[in-house]
Amino acid sequence: MNLPPKVTDRAFSRLAEIAEDSGEACALRVAVAGGGCSGFQYEITLDEQAEDDLVLEKDGQRVLVDPVSLPFLANATIDFSDELIGARFVINNPNAASSCGCGISFSM
Repeated sequence: MNLPPKVTDRAFSRLAEIAEDSGEACALRVAVAGGGCSGFQYEITLDEQAEDDLVLEKDGQRVLVDPVSLPFLANATIDFSDELIGARFVINNPNAASSCGCGISFSM
């Protein structure tokens, strides 16, 4: 069964920090596009909500997924990682057959 992606508390907290630092509330858009070294790649940006977006919301913070990207992100987890290599939003996607070292590109 395909469930919408989940967003961790850590990702929502980081989104709240970004909004606080910038002084404006923006939603985090997670999209899947063709390309990258493995066939598909994640595009993670701050964006405005579109009419047909799936909205995942907690404590006033929003994560948006467009209808085309949604099947690629079924059952995935959107998280925030703060490691030595850098702080970034990461996608843990059970649908990805393989992914490259950067964690941005994947295949199905």
